[in-house]
Amino acid sequence: MKHRFYNKNKNERNQIQIIIALSALTIILTSLFLSWKTGTYIIGMLTFPIVLSIIAPFFDTPALKKNGKLFYYSSLFIAEQPKNEIITIHGGTLLDYFFVIDRKMNGKQRTNFIIQKYLQGVLCLIEKYEDTKKTNLKICGTSYIINVRTAEKLGFKIKKTDFLQKMILTYNYFNLLISNSIAKNKISFPNLKKTRTFEADLNQLIERKTYIIELNNKLKSTITNTVYKT
Repeated sequence: MKHRFYNKNKNERNQIQIIIALSALTIILTSLFLSWKTGTYIIGMLTFPIVLSIIAPFFDTPALKKNGKLFYYSSLFIAEQPKNEIITIHGGTLLDYFFVIDRKMNGKQRTNFIIQKYLQGVLCLIEKYEDTKKTNLKICGTSYIINVRTAEKLGFKIKKTDFLQKMILTYNYFNLLISNSIAKNKISFPNLKKTRTFEADLNQLIERKTYIIELNNKLKSTITNTVYKT
């Protein structure tokens, strides 16, 4: 897996996390000082949770990966361990967007790259389980990047996003803002109204495996021709 963070040695990864932690602490302390100095305490009250939500993926994701609670099926496609016959999938976190996406790509190329990594992840997940007795598993995830039409072609159905998931997304809005801006290569505010929860039986994905392979290969070819040959 090509991932500039995980490809570094342990000391290098620790150094990155220390720099992030110190930077976050500096911002939080500065905001608290400004709150005290100006008497506008809302500054500190807002800054603290926003900064924590932004830096969380740089610590939580590697820790959960190390503990085996998260598994990378591609550099931008993560899944939790099956629970109650449900596999919860996630797109890449801010950590992954920062260390995986090529800075040379424009907005369209980055979007194609992200979707291609999603497809690659789905294929790897299929290949892991298709020859086992666990093909009755359900795959469930939430995204504002994958549109409804594409998801349905892959075998997913749309279901209502639950209240807790909406609250989590709202709390992480600034995290999503940075991730979305990296994805579009410009300041881009995420429209949480476009967030959809997708669900599919693993058998349905297996049935569409050939289509997913073809779409994945098509996107890989497009990315290669438009990025690495220019």
